[in-house]
Amino acid sequence: MSKQRSLKFWIIFWSCSAIFLALWAAFWEFKNSGIQRMAPALEFVPFVGGDGEDYKNAAKISDYLLKKDGEEKTFMVLFQNNLELRPGGGFIGTFGILKMKDGKMVSIETHDLSNFDRLIPEGMEPPYPMREALGVKSWKLRDSNYSPSFEVNAEKAEEFYRLGGGQESLDGVIGITTNVLESILKVTGPIKLEDYPGTYDSENGVITLEYQVEKAFEQQGIERVERKSVMRELAEEIEKKVSTLPINRKLGLAKTILEDLNKKEIQLYFKDVEIQKIAVAAGWSGEVDSSWGKDYLMMVDANLGSFKSDYYVNRAVDYVVDLSGEVPVAKLKITYKHTAKQKDWMTRNYFSYLRVYVPRGSWLTQWQNFDDVRFGEELGRQYFGGGVNVPIGQEKTIELVYNLPKGIGSDSAYDLKIQKQSGVLDIPVGVHVKDKNGVWKDYEFRMNSDVVLGRLEQ
Repeated sequence: MSKQRSLKFWIIFWSCSAIFLALWAAFWEFKNSGIQRMAPALEFVPFVGGDGEDYKNAAKISDYLLKKDGEEKTFMVLFQNNLELRPGGGFIGTFGILKMKDGKMVSIETHDLSNFDRLIPEGMEPPYPMREALGVKSWKLRDSNYSPSFEVNAEKAEEFYRLGGGQESLDGVIGITTNVLESILKVTGPIKLEDYPGTYDSENGVITLEYQVEKAFEQQGIERVERKSVMRELAEEIEKKVSTLPINRKLGLAKTILEDLNKKEIQLYFKDVEIQKIAVAAGWSGEVDSSWGKDYLMMVDANLGSFKSDYYVNRAVDYVVDLSGEVPVAKLKITYKHTAKQKDWMTRNYFSYLRVYVPRGSWLTQWQNFDDVRFGEELGRQYFGGGVNVPIGQEKTIELVYNLPKGIGSDSAYDLKIQKQSGVLDIPVGVHVKDKNGVWKDYEFRMNSDVVLGRLEQ
């Protein structure tokens, strides 16, 4: 590999390193005891909102990843830039092939998809509305994560990898958003670079890097061919900080990474059936829950505007369910606020193709600010799809009214599951339920993971 590497390479490299370091840290103190003897000790490891199950699951996956059995394991790592949101987490600009053996990272090769995608034969029809919005004539790996299910995306990414001539036998696929880099910087603390202005921290690290390599280098008199050398220096500083963390800080990093797993900022897919079951049970597989039999909601955006506008777009959700009539009725409002002040190198007017996943048998009756509406079924769910256009500096609310299946709430035991899209965090949500007797219940929360309404009352 060449010594000059892109921003995307370093984000992948250190995100991967942090994931496996974190899993190792959670496992480290107990690795010689075996999983069964670990479990009681992990009961006492503090974890916000949990009872140690996350650490147990991480330990089991660590045992698989880090086992000293002489066997090499190979993973495809998808870097998903959620500043340009896609259903699986974000636009894929780069992927890596990561090899591990006997608990160590042996190598990681990275591939820029602007080059790799040229190796993939033309002719695969892209999903709607990529052709219409982006002028994409043939579906390629960079756009492969178009499903809300990470397993579907992982299998599609591997399919494109094979079509592009990829030869490695994969043991699994890992998806990582840019939020993971921010998580690492929260643990390491702010980083200053001797030859560059400013501070790289968890609040501005990704944006500062993007600006440095796209714009600031010109103002600093740095040659274009050298503009990405900042990435090497930042990576070296992160390496120094991470490698010298004391064990308690490594456990803190483990906690941070576990939180990113629960937030779907890291998603896992394993070919090993038993390990995949653990990932699914832990909620780390990015699975769409097709078995949930009560009310259900998942909102999935695909930024098809070709810019990193999601950095500026805030969302808020209001969901009203009326169970007092003969047919249960749902009213969903999603408000998008484009906070950018003007067009620049990073943003334009926002265009997303939104799909709203609801229970099978639901029927859309009214809609507003939802263009070219389409309907479909996949992953055991009904969905309504439509275009969302939000100009810079403006706010727009998408309103959908639909009938739910008659069985929803009929037994007076209404419950709702809302699944979160990877790459979107801290969404304010209001849920308002009118029961059979006309009595209202209200719930307010910020969504950073999947939510079951009944658990909010516990």
